[in-house]
Amino acid sequence: MPPLFTGVGVALVTLFDDDGRLDAAATADLAVQLTGLGMRSVLVAGTTGEAMSLSADERSALIGAVRAAIPADVPVLAGTGAPTGAQAADLTTRAYDAGADAALVLSPPAVADPRRYYDRVAQAAGDRPLLAYHFPFAASPGIPVEVLPDLPVTGLKDSSGDAGRLLDELEVFDRDIYVGATTVLTMGGAVGATGAILVLANAEPERCIAAFEGDGKAQVELAAPHRASMVGFPAGIKNLVAERFGVSSVARIGA
Repeated sequence: MPPLFTGVGVALVTLFDDDGRLDAAATADLAVQLTGLGMRSVLVAGTTGEAMSLSADERSALIGAVRAAIPADVPVLAGTGAPTGAQAADLTTRAYDAGADAALVLSPPAVADPRRYYDRVAQAAGDRPLLAYHFPFAASPGIPVEVLPDLPVTGLKDSSGDAGRLLDELEVFDRDIYVGATTVLTMGGAVGATGAILVLANAEPERCIAAFEGDGKAQVELAAPHRASMVGFPAGIKNLVAERFGVSSVARIGA
């Protein structure tokens, strides 16, 4: 099976107006600009997109707006992780119905063995692309490496930034692997990761692409904006995107 995509994708911020209302049209316009700058996928309603603050209808509106706006050959991924398999399965079904090409499912919090959870979500996904998501900062403990081969998924996003774990994943998991941490971009490209799905690509798409393609200088140059993007997350990245593209910096989380 060919990869869902190769190269660098963006974990898209969600834009809100001054009153905190969803601005799906502005978010879709930002996605258009980023795909024009080389992004090979767009993740909607992920951790960076403040998914926990979005209603089901808002998620669907975002997915539909972005899918309608960007080129057909650029897949739209939807974040559909939840505390339970039933909730994640429902969000996954809704995401596909709204136009998503694939679902990215964060592992459940406080679950050491998420196999049953992913089995439940995979039933909802059917034969459509489904990525597991390891990000212990957001949902501890994440996905044990030894469990990965048993998961009914087509790929994995790993935002841990753990270089040793990435090597272990490449050793045991023969499906798509996407790095989610800016700090291991150049390494990821060099050792054979399928691609990357990145927060910082909202503000630094060109240098993210260069770093993944092996440009060590670009990797070093990303260090300062990476630090800035993490300050008061998601405020830091939203401020960087506002400076670059002139969009709203309003965030729901932390407000």
